This record gives sequence, structure tokens and C-alpha cells, in this order.
Amino acid sequence: MTYKQTRWSLDPLYPSYESAELQNAFDMIEEQVTSFEGVRGKLTPDISSEQFMQAMRASEETTRIAHKLYAFAGLSFTANTQDQAAQSLQARAQQFLAEIENRTLFFSLWWKELDETNAARLMNDSGDYRYYLEAIRLFKPHTLSEAEEKIVNLKNVTGSNALVTLYDSITNRYVYKLKVDGKTQELTRGQLMRFAQGSDPKMRAKAYQELYRVYGEAGPILGQLYQTLARDWHNENISLRKFKNPISVRNLNNDIPNEAVDALLETARKNNKIFQRYFKLKAKMLGVKKLRRYDIYAPVAGSDKKYKYDKAAEMVLESFSAFDPKVGELARRVFDDNRIDSEVRKGKRDGAFCWSVVPEMTPYVLLNYQGNARDIATMAHELGHAIHAMLASHHSTFTFHSSLPLAETASTFGEIMFTDKLLSTEKNKDVRRDILFKQVDDAYATIMRQSYFAMFEKQAHEMIQKNASVDEICAAYMENLKEQFGDAIELSDEFKWEWVSIPHIYHTPFYVYAYAFGQLLVFSLYQQYKLEGEAFKPKYLKILSAGGSEAPAKILEEAGINIRDPKFWQGGFDVLEKLVGELENL
Repeated sequence: MTYKQTRWSLDPLYPSYESAELQNAFDMIEEQVTSFEGVRGKLTPDISSEQFMQAMRASEETTRIAHKLYAFAGLSFTANTQDQAAQSLQARAQQFLAEIENRTLFFSLWWKELDETNAARLMNDSGDYRYYLEAIRLFKPHTLSEAEEKIVNLKNVTGSNALVTLYDSITNRYVYKLKVDGKTQELTRGQLMRFAQGSDPKMRAKAYQELYRVYGEAGPILGQLYQTLARDWHNENISLRKFKNPISVRNLNNDIPNEAVDALLETARKNNKIFQRYFKLKAKMLGVKKLRRYDIYAPVAGSDKKYKYDKAAEMVLESFSAFDPKVGELARRVFDDNRIDSEVRKGKRDGAFCWSVVPEMTPYVLLNYQGNARDIATMAHELGHAIHAMLASHHSTFTFHSSLPLAETASTFGEIMFTDKLLSTEKNKDVRRDILFKQVDDAYATIMRQSYFAMFEKQAHEMIQKNASVDEICAAYMENLKEQFGDAIELSDEFKWEWVSIPHIYHTPFYVYAYAFGQLLVFSLYQQYKLEGEAFKPKYLKILSAGGSEAPAKILEEAGINIRDPKFWQGGFDVLEKLVGELENL
């Protein structure tokens, strides 16, 4: 099978914006919710398990259509953020689904208030819905009255959600100008970053300077958007819902104990010297006295080897199949079902993601493929997400999605597996060295960088409550970078605008620690795989197949992992220290 770079097909969702099927989805949700509202009178403490399960199945059926509707709107928008029809549909879907959520809110509010004995009785009879129901009750102390919850839902549509869409529309239309071979080119952010991570030191500096020139010009406005989003987060979650602090909101959403996240971030802070050592080694390899911030992703051997898309796809599929044939088949399904948008084009969202819609549907994957080894690793990463969802497809719509901290498990494992395969087949010494250095570069980007982003977010949210200006937040961000890099990196002033260019801190506050969580977890799991071989595979596939049907701590406990223990997180850093040691001995 030959795979070409194409756009994905959204036909399995809906044929077009104007299609009868799409309009019918809005009508069906409306009809089902009207019927569901009739359940309200039957919600008594002694409701029978049978009646309760009928209500749960009805709720799931509506959620399935809502997921498809929202995915069609969201995927259309990311494929072209400048498409006005996609923008309108996304806004319409958000408004409509917020109103629907308000009309069905009575059910989750009743469930949270139900006494322990009856809740336990119904959960025991609820099969795969059990953990979903258990997780809802965790929010009991932070739940408002029905009227207040409805106001919050409506406020979000024209408040925080609208600001995030605005941020995306503004930043995805940016065009970057760079002189390449004497000619000025207009580039997307993804294309610009190729130069920022390329082998020419002058071009690296120019690319970063251009990136933060553009973001810096809009910095005061983007910074203001962020201040408003942070205030909104505080108003809702601290003032109204009485959470202890801003990050504990995300921790409860992830069902991760606060002390586990504290242990992770504290261990990261204690280990920043590992990467500082690495950057000093890299400077030596690049023949410079000290790395500039422009150089941290520079290829060491400067091999600009390109891989055709078809070859890249086959390499990734082979590495998955070598681990387990079933895993390889699932990855191939994403290509065969035309669920990948891999082209690079203006207006399309930069970066990469995987979107799992409903359990039985092959997930969608967005790539911006330009042919280097990093792009293939990204392909392996996103296909890992898809495999994770497909392995959990026997669960309900409510429980097949893994929680955020475990969401990076299959993706990161898939990426490491692919890198190992590449190292075993690549004969060129320069390419091999580049791959090894890229592995540590990626570990830096995923673990230390994301941990320090989370520490910055904690600080920024606090500062904004004390009315800090955008300039003061920029200064705090520079201090954050100085602590992270120590004396290993030379920082230039334009990096004070880096934080306004990070979509995650706008889209999903405190999401970022999930990356560090996932990567350190995978280092630990990969070590086990190396030691145990075949015996490890069933345990690993069991973690993935659990999806989101159990608390993350419990899923991992069964694999012998205690996430509250700083020693566990230190184990991941020990693997890194060993990797840096190997490079020092090269």
C-alpha cells in the first residue's frame, strides 16, 4: 500500500456543512433531550437500577451525537482556521451544546447529592459506567446550584471559549517572513520552526527572532487575553467553586492527587541540572562556548536526511507491528480509513494532534509533515494516541477516553519504540548521533520545559490576582527560564514573549504537566519492557485497554506504580541521567 500526503475525509461524520445529516443531528439531540427531561420526576433515592440504567443509556446516546457534531465543527476549523463557515459552525455548536448541557444538568446535580448508600447500590449495577459516575461525585464539594451552573455554562460560550477561539484565529493567521537564499519567503509557524531547529546557526537565530517579533507585536493584546482567561478561571473555580488553588482544578479533573503533581514538579525542579549538563555537552559538540536559547534543538551532526511520507508511514507501522501485530493493524487502520490530514498549508492549524470521537470510530490525526526524522517521531506519537483509543473501544463513550495524565502513555511509548527501530536500522553515524541527541532534546521539551511551564502558570495565575501587568508577567517568565537553564544557556530578550505563543496555557490551563507525567511514566515502563520482554506486553496493553474506565492511580497501581512517591518520578530522571552519561562518553 502506498500512502500519500492528503487531507482527511470528514464524510464518516457528516458530508458537508449544509447536509441534511448535520441538521438532523441538531434535531435528534433536541428530541432526545426533550425526552430525557421527563426523567427528572423519577429521580428519587430509591430509583430502581433498571430505570437508572435506562437514563444512563439515553444520556450516552445523546453524548455520542454531540461528540460527532462537535468533532465535525472542530476538525473543519483546524483544517482551515480562516474558513468562515467552519468558524460559524463551531460557534453554533458551542452555543447549542452549552444550552443542551444546561437542560440535562439536573441529572448530574441529583447524582452528586444522592446519599452514599443508594449511590453505591446504583454504581454496583452500572457496569462500565461505574468509574464515570464515581468521578462525577468527586466534584460534589465544588458544585453550585442548578441556576448558577446554568449561568456558568452560558457565560463560558461567550466568555472563555470565545476568547480561546479568538486567540486561535488571531495566531493561526500569522505569516512569518524569512530571507532564505537571498529571497524573502512567507512561512507558516510550522515551516518557520524547521529553520529554528535546522543546522544553520544564523537561520536558527533569525527564525526565533521573527517568531517572537510577530508574537511580541501582538504581545500586549495576547497577554491581556491571557490575564482575562486567568481571572475567569479564578472567578469561577476559586471564588465560586472553592477550589484550594488554580492547579487543583485540573488535578481533580485528571483525578490525580495534588500530592502526586507536587511530587512530580518538585522532582523536576531538583533535576534541572541534568539538562544543564546536557546543554553544556551539546555546546561542545556544536563547537561553541555556550549555547544560545536559539540552539537548544540544533541537530548535532547536521544531517538533513529527508524521508518520503510513504517510507515514513511504513517505518512507523513496522515498529508498531514488531511490538505486537494487533497494534500495527490498528495504526494501519488510521491510514486506510483516510483519517490523517498531513499536508502543510496556510490557514491550517500548526502542530499535531489526535481526536478520538466515539469508541467504534477510527480516530482523526492532524500532522504537518515535512520529511525529517522529527516529523516521523511525531507521526508515531499521534498514532500512539489513536491506538490507545482503539484498544479501549470496548468501553462506553464516557469511559473509553483515557484521563489526561495517562493520555500520553501510548503516544510517548510509540515514539520511543520507533526511535529504537530507527537506531537499529540506521548505519550513518551522523544520523545515529542526531537521533540520540534528538531523544534527549525531546525529553527536555516534554519533561523539563512542560514542568517549568506548569510552574510558570502557577506563578502567573497568582500574579494576575495581584494585578500584575503583561510586562511583569514577561519578567517572571524570563526568571523562570533563567532558573531552568542556569549558566548553560544564553538568553536573549525576545524570549520574554515565548509564553504568549503557547496555545495550551490558553486552551487548557495546567494541561502541560500531563506531558511530563506521561514521559516519565513511559521511561519507567520502557525500562520494564527492556527487562521483561514478552512478559511485559500484556501488562502494558492492559493499561491502554483500560482507557478512562478507572482512576489513573488505580490503573497504574495494578502495574506496580505509586505516583505519590517522589522515588518513582526520580526513576524517570535516572534514566535520563544515564542517557546523558552515554552521550558524554560518545
